[in-house]
Order: sequence, then structure tokens, then C-alpha cells
Amino acid sequence: MAEPIRFYFRNAVHEVTGVAPTQTILQHLREDLRCTGTKEGCAEGDCGACTVVVGSLENGQLELKAVNSCIQFTPTLDGKALFTVEDLQLPDGRLHPVQQALVECHGSQCGFCTPGFAMSLWGMYLKQEGQQPSRCQVDDALSGNLCRCTGYRPIIEAAGRMLELPRAEFDRAAVADALRSLQRGELHTYAFEGRSFHAPRTLDELVALRSANPQALILAGSTDVGLWVTKQMRELNDIIYIGNVAELKSVAERDGVLEIGAGVTLQDAYAAVCRHYPAELAEMWQRFASLPIRNAGTLGGNVANGSPIGDSMPWLIALGARLVLRGGAGERELALEDFYLGYQQKDLQADEIVAALRVPLPRTEVRFRTYKLAKRFDQDISAVCAAFALTLDGATVTEARIAFGGMAATPKRAASAEALLNGRVWNEAALQEAMAALAQDYAPLSDMRASSAYRMKTAQNLLRRFWLETRLDNPLPPSAVNAFAATA
Repeated sequence: MAEPIRFYFRNAVHEVTGVAPTQTILQHLREDLRCTGTKEGCAEGDCGACTVVVGSLENGQLELKAVNSCIQFTPTLDGKALFTVEDLQLPDGRLHPVQQALVECHGSQCGFCTPGFAMSLWGMYLKQEGQQPSRCQVDDALSGNLCRCTGYRPIIEAAGRMLELPRAEFDRAAVADALRSLQRGELHTYAFEGRSFHAPRTLDELVALRSANPQALILAGSTDVGLWVTKQMRELNDIIYIGNVAELKSVAERDGVLEIGAGVTLQDAYAAVCRHYPAELAEMWQRFASLPIRNAGTLGGNVANGSPIGDSMPWLIALGARLVLRGGAGERELALEDFYLGYQQKDLQADEIVAALRVPLPRTEVRFRTYKLAKRFDQDISAVCAAFALTLDGATVTEARIAFGGMAATPKRAASAEALLNGRVWNEAALQEAMAALAQDYAPLSDMRASSAYRMKTAQNLLRRFWLETRLDNPLPPSAVNAFAATA
């Protein structure tokens, strides 16, 4: 039975019917609710003008996260709370400290991007609880917001100033209580004009739905699927949303493996992995998209999408991660590199879903690094993404695992280079042969991000960089941004 979408908005429960399942939150705000403070700049989650904060109950606790409303579908708000720039003004009419700081620091010029900046700053304001943020924390919180006027300095200054002003309290308990009254105990289905949006609550419900609707689209964070609608103008059929399945949001450590559910957000997944690989993955965590994208997207969705330029797959493959798939016939497990059969082709049965990833934890004999090359430091798609993991017995390589993104139609291991290194002493002679062998493993394309020659040369140079950082006689320190891992 189809039911309305219900969410907490402006201190009341708001119900929605009569809109397409793929209507974005931004469209609902501007066109239906006439809340025009939230802006549309790019409609693809890049500029941040549409930033809002969404609250949800996670393990009984209220979590508030900044997300891009331009690529999130309205039905995903069911059971959640929505906050926009119109909510910031204090009850007595005064500006919120975030807004006041932007005024005092001259952080707004044309004003179009300002509501998005204000909401990103508000999300950080709630998290900081009066503590001054580091510059790294400020940069990360604002990594998804673009401005063509101010040059960012006044906005960054406002991030510090807002916490010097008298504190504005936020009633978390009231919001949490309101959300508890909205929680559903079973499957929620919203329908409009023959198209359905299913939101199961349990893994069993999800598997049953998938078996009954093998043609339905599985939706996680919408950071890719949202663009199918806003940029490609695609009409989507039935949708199965996994964002409410608690079993898919767990992170567990057992038997030397970190198991990450497919519904764990990118931000939480990277936080969990970086607790074990802080020096090796901190920079990748910081440079993977923006905070609003990481708050919405999931590691399972990134893997299931299987983009050849996705940044997660190379390091997961290099570490030997395994994928857990669940379907009507039960559960099966396979190595992540075996999941990708060709461009946008995966070893996934029609009734199966990605349930979890199993990532090996660090071992003293394994040397591991990952690197990202892109035109911008923040929020840019990689031209080349590389990951290397060598298992050493003394000075001898017993297992080499080398994986690249951006070099082939899928994230792919370098079989020839690996074979040359296995059984060899990890020295410069072996390195040189492995670098040359990369030309046998890959024939990269030229596109807007990089030429084929550039990709091959930089791939080889990244392997040399890995050797310089892990050589046994005089290794260089890893280049990761450790300050980010310590403060994120």
C-alpha cells in the first residue's frame, strides 16, 4: 500500500504526495514549498549552492549531515528532518552566529552561493560544540562549496568568528523525539503515476524486493543516480532505496578483517578504514569528492557502480578486499577485482545486491600506499588513481598487488608488473622492470582529464614514488595528510 512521504520540517511533520519519486529535495523546496533560499547552481552536487542539512536517527541518536539537495530524491527524506537556510534565524529575530559571522567578515558578495556556505558552516557549528576548528577542518567542511566572488578568505575567517559569538543552542532532543514518532517498522512504499519508491527496513525485506523486482534500480546515496535525472533527463522505473536498512550500516572487526556494510556512508567508511591506515589513506579520504558527497554516498554504492575512475576500488583491490553479495539463493563472496567483467559489466545476478565489503586489516609485512592525480586537490575526478601493496619476507617480495583506476575500462590489477616483482628483492632493478611492464598491462585512453601518454608516464612514476617511500635502505615518509585523519 502506497503511503505519503513524512519528514520533520519547520518544527512540524510535513507530508508529501503527488510528486514524482525522482523529484529532488531542491525542487520540492523551491517549487512546492516556495523556500527559495536554497539555490540551484550546477544540479550535479558540485557547487554547494543547494546545501541543506538532513537529520536522521542512527542507533537511536540524532545525526546531522550537510548534503546536496539538488541530487537527493524527496522520498529519501521519509522519517528524517530537513533544515534549510531559512531555519537559521533565531527565535527572537536575530541572525544565527553563522550568519552574523558571514556579515561581519564580509563573506558574501553576490550572495548566490551564501546560503550553501551558511548551511555547511552550520553543520560544522553543530559538530564543533564551541571548539575552534582547525584550518584543515574548515577546508574540509567547505570543500563542496564554490564561490566566484570572495576568494574564500572572508568565509574561512567567518568559520572561526562564528564560534566567538554568543552560542546559539539547538534542541537536538526535540528533533530526535519528533523523528522517533516518524520511524516505520516495516517497508515503506511511495507511488506516483505508476512508478514506485520502495524503502525496506531489513535486509530480508530488501532481498525479497530485489528478487520480486529484478529490473528495479537500487539506490544508495544518489550521488551518481541523481545526475541521471538532473543531467541526462532519464526516466527511472521502480526504485529500491537501501538507506533505511540497518544491517547494511554496520562496521565490524573480526578475524583480521574490517567488514563494512554497503549502506555505510563514504565519510563513515573512510573514517573506519583510516583508523587502521591513517598515513596511507588520509589524503585519499580528504580528496575523495566533498564532505556533502561523502555524507550521502556509500562505499558499497561506489563499488557497485564500478566506475573505471572511482577512487575507492584501486586501494580496496590492492589490499585484497572481498565483496559480499546477497540474493535469493543466499550469500556468496568473491574478490573485488573479479567483480568487474568489463566496462559497466559486473558479476552480479539479477536478484543480488552488494551487501558488504571485507577489507583486510594491516599486517607488518605489507607495505601499502595509494595516490591520486587530478587537476585540483579538492573535489576532482582522478586522471590516475594508484594503489600498491607488497608483502615482504625480509627484502623479498612474496606477493605484489598493484591496481589502477583511470587506466582501463575497469579498475584493474597490473598482472605483468606483479609477476615481475613476485619472488624478487625489492630494489631499483626490480622496480625498473615493473615500471616497464605497466605498458603491457594497460593501454589508457586520452580524454579531457589526461592523455594516454601522460597516464602511462605518471602511472610508472607513481610506482617509483611507492618504491622511494618503502625502499628498505632509506625509505621516505608517506606523504599523506595526517592532520586530516587526526581532526576529521
